[in-house]
Amino acid sequence: MGTEDYTFPQGAEELHRRHHTVEAPQPQPFLKSLQYSVKETLFPDDPFRQFKNQNASRKFVLGLKYFLPIFEWAPRYNLKFFKSDLIAGITIASLAIPQGISYAKLANLPPILGLYSSFVPPLVYAVLGSSRDLAVGTVAVASLLTGAMLSKEVDAEKDPKLYLHLAFTATFFAGVLEASLGIFRLGFIVDFLSHATIVGFMGGAATVVSLQQLKGIFGLKHFTDSTDVISVMRSVFSQTHEWRWESGVLGCGFLFFLLSTRYFSIKKPKFFWVAAMAPLTSVILGSLLVYFTHAERHGVQVVLLNF
Repeated sequence: MGTEDYTFPQGAEELHRRHHTVEAPQPQPFLKSLQYSVKETLFPDDPFRQFKNQNASRKFVLGLKYFLPIFEWAPRYNLKFFKSDLIAGITIASLAIPQGISYAKLANLPPILGLYSSFVPPLVYAVLGSSRDLAVGTVAVASLLTGAMLSKEVDAEKDPKLYLHLAFTATFFAGVLEASLGIFRLGFIVDFLSHATIVGFMGGAATVVSLQQLKGIFGLKHFTDSTDVISVMRSVFSQTHEWRWESGVLGCGFLFFLLSTRYFSIKKPKFFWVAAMAPLTSVILGSLLVYFTHAERHGVQVVLLNF
């Protein structure tokens, strides 16, 4: 003890070394090491483990549940789950309906297509998906990029039929690409994106989408197809003579309403449904206001749904 070195009893030092020494692993052959690395990268969840030591019929059932997860949870579905799903569905629909319409307008597509894209993908994902938290449907950035890309090739107002066909073609190939990424288990590519890259992309996308809303707020009929800040601001301030104060008041009023309900729901978490219902409430109130005041005669742009 103290400054003296501790001395192990005779034979204990060898026993201590034997029990606490970690031997280096044996070097693995290159092909085996490569196989292990590929397996860890492409199949980190090891989906084939459950098929080991199973008969043919059991493997078929497990495979069916793996590729169609609805067969996994449907037998356990009950009335309690249905009530919760019904409330969740109404809540999400109140947001998805106006969101789908606005995203269709961003892509210069008929608003009815925005509604289709709001309920068709979730129906498909209910059968093929396995995550309860994943949001499926259109996104603002994809809609905006689609509109900007196609507008360079054809004018949506002059030739809407060709524009619509090009949009369907672009959507089809985007779906094929995404399906291929899933089939070949290439989701690990996302791991190479840094947090700063993702945050920057989200911030830039939010800025671009917000700037595109200036067209509707100011009631402009002609707007730039570019998405950069300079082009958008030049388009806005070069048409000050076309600004409509009616559109500005209506847009800013409902924007204030949405932000207020969100702030209220944050302060009062048990009233979360207030913010969830606010978008659909805005659509209903706005539609009634436009209908009874004939706001379209005063420069307020309206959205017509042709079923």
